[in-house]
Amino acid sequence: MVASLLSLNVGKVQPNPWKGLSATGIDKQPVTGPVAVSAPGPKGNGAVGLAGDRVYDVQHHGGADQAVYAFAREDLDWWETELGRPLASGTFGENLTTACLDVNGSLIGERWRIGESVVLEVSCPRLPCLTFQGWLGEPDWIKRFTRAARPGAYLRVIESGDVSAEDPIEVVHRPDHDVTIGLSFRAFTLEPELLPRLLVADALPLDSQEVVRNRTS
Repeated sequence: MVASLLSLNVGKVQPNPWKGLSATGIDKQPVTGPVAVSAPGPKGNGAVGLAGDRVYDVQHHGGADQAVYAFAREDLDWWETELGRPLASGTFGENLTTACLDVNGSLIGERWRIGESVVLEVSCPRLPCLTFQGWLGEPDWIKRFTRAARPGAYLRVIESGDVSAEDPIEVVHRPDHDVTIGLSFRAFTLEPELLPRLLVADALPLDSQEVVRNRTS
């Protein structure tokens, strides 16, 4: 099966009572596209990679290293079974719902070409927050999501362009190390003994590299 962009999702502004913020963009709604994708610049102004989308917790989200969030449809299907309810594409706040692509097994620094022109680079895993828990409405959601270790991947924009739903996804580069999204998530959460292994991944965001060094020094 060919990897593809099953659903392209752009945020719809909703109130955010869970973090004490005025709004959240976690409510991602499918669009057919095309949607322009470009590098948003540094964190702090709410900008993300997809045109028409943004984040509101500017301290913790957005910016170049979190320009686009991808989650596998196969993992959403797994969570449907676990939670006993349907989960539409975009429910986890992902911009890209992928099919036939092992998002959690992707390597830090791996590059994907989507459609004809866009190239994205895997940067780091998603860590769950209170907004995510409140949005899902599931008790102890942060703990459950963490234990499952199926976080999905943030990506940075390497080459800009337009993407549309059903575009093919091609892995065009895989770095020479074994640091996956799943491994890095486990290291940052429940298995800190794995942290030293992350330092070989040069494409890990600089602030994450600093966390690793501080916690392993």
